[in-house]
Amino acid sequence: MVAAMTNKKLKVAVLAGGVGAEREVSIQSGRCVAEALKEAGFRVVTADVRPDDLEILRDGSIDVFFPALHGEFGEDGRLQQILEDRSLLYAGSGPMASKLAFDKMASKDLFENVGVAVPKAVEFRPESDVELLQQQLCHFCDKYVVKPVRQGSSVGVHIVSTPDEALDVAVKIYHQFGDCMIEEFVPGKEVTVGILCERTLPIIEIRPHSGFYDYHAKYVDERTEFLFDTITDPSVAANVSRAAMDCFTALGCRHFARADFILSDDGAAHVLEVNTIPGFTSHSLLPKAAARAGLTMSGLCACIVEAACSSLLSRNA
Repeated sequence: MVAAMTNKKLKVAVLAGGVGAEREVSIQSGRCVAEALKEAGFRVVTADVRPDDLEILRDGSIDVFFPALHGEFGEDGRLQQILEDRSLLYAGSGPMASKLAFDKMASKDLFENVGVAVPKAVEFRPESDVELLQQQLCHFCDKYVVKPVRQGSSVGVHIVSTPDEALDVAVKIYHQFGDCMIEEFVPGKEVTVGILCERTLPIIEIRPHSGFYDYHAKYVDERTEFLFDTITDPSVAANVSRAAMDCFTALGCRHFARADFILSDDGAAHVLEVNTIPGFTSHSLLPKAAARAGLTMSGLCACIVEAACSSLLSRNA
């Protein structure tokens, strides 16, 4: 069966939509992936999936599933676990890697263990000792980033200037999104590294017009700049790429991902997070980096599907 799969026109189901705050972006990503795969010669169907609507997974004619869901249910490992439980072939990272990457506090520990710099952070809960948190925050710099532990696309992210502000915002974030963290604000360039088939892609520097790469800057504002070759020191660029791969490997990711960093003035790369299902829209960074490396959108998506098939071949060898 495996050999036959590699010699016929594969049928791919692109899974999009979902239930989280990034649903609309996921639908856009799914549409772009489907168009790219059709252009690459695959037979393609798309499905808007939710935890209570997984009918597409019963379609025995599907060879490979391509999850394009961002955030909740897409990147938190739940969908991947369902695919695993049903012994279905799919692209992207597995359940455990997805769950770890989606949890910004848990992944910080892994990144530190492999020697990658991370911004200092504390987790906020309603029962947290406020005085202790204030003491800890005083050892941070003069700005703080407050964000949900498990969200993407900068959903719920706030930048504030005092510990009191940070704690006030943390209460609101907790009630809206659940577990919340307060992170040290590290000044510097925001850069991102795409990873495709266990290789790093060209580094992109992100320069939002507003100064903050929020949801609007990511998906709406045409003035956001995405720049290549702005890291002029080859050793610094090599260190950023190496750190991205170290994070990818530490999490146990596979096929593709994107690692986001703040590059401080001293050349240190501070990892913010790894996205196991980064965007595939016209504004998205993985396709831009792939294009810089000479891959079209159809080439990028085909490479990911082929990587999923190769994983199956390796498993059955």
